[in-house]
Amino acid sequence: MINHKRHKRLLKLLNEHQHASVQELTEWLSASAATVRRDIGWLAAKNQLTRTRGGAAKLQQKKRQFTLSSETFQNNIQNRAAEKRAIARHASSMCNDGETIIINGGTTTYMMVEFLVEKQLKILTNSFLMAERLLVSSDNEIILPGGKVYREQNVILSPFDNDITQHHYAAKMFMGVYGLSLLGLMEADPLLIQAEKRLISQTDELIVLVDSSKFARRAGLILCGLNRVSCVITDTGASDGAVQALEHEGVKVVTVAPEPLEQDGGSADFESSSEFPLAANDRF
Repeated sequence: MINHKRHKRLLKLLNEHQHASVQELTEWLSASAATVRRDIGWLAAKNQLTRTRGGAAKLQQKKRQFTLSSETFQNNIQNRAAEKRAIARHASSMCNDGETIIINGGTTTYMMVEFLVEKQLKILTNSFLMAERLLVSSDNEIILPGGKVYREQNVILSPFDNDITQHHYAAKMFMGVYGLSLLGLMEADPLLIQAEKRLISQTDELIVLVDSSKFARRAGLILCGLNRVSCVITDTGASDGAVQALEHEGVKVVTVAPEPLEQDGGSADFESSSEFPLAANDRF
């Protein structure tokens, strides 16, 4: 048997049996013990198996590391779901048939799916889960940017400036963020900042969807200033001081009451305040 074919067969056997002795491998491969030992040594040097006493074992894969520092989509989708659903419903009501809109990946923006099913829109989104659901449940035209899929955060991000987003213009962009302060919209990861800045540059009206807990969150990166924000949709748990501070900066604020989650249908997957006391001239 040619070397590379024998190597491939040896690795397949280890994948099936997890580990094997030299004697077992000689029988399975119809090769001499000396040949099998050489193969094990060569493959171990290439980091394709683990050498053991008297044989070899399947190389154990290291736990995958994700480069995004943001929290996982699955963890966040259950948090404050009643507030997020009400925010998503109101945001969806601002979409008019025939418009092109941008929606970034996030748990609150994802909840817009339920209310966009009957719409006729062109939607650019970097949420592959949102795209999948809208493709099978609606007649909306869906556009996805190219890039790497981050499963844990449910987003598609490209490190390059010349991706497909530069060719699309939208009347409105709906986005969720890590946090909100008088300094502007805040994110925790540089790669998110890079991708979202490109999306923001392709729209006229930036509409931010944040539940009231986001007013108390801090992050080390500023995505954009409040002067770029047209409207903030939040829940009634936001303090009067927080709302007044935004309005003082010229940002329209809409507050909506949390709504009970349906026990059947799309929002059954979602579950559901911190006070944010401050004066209009305080930072938050």
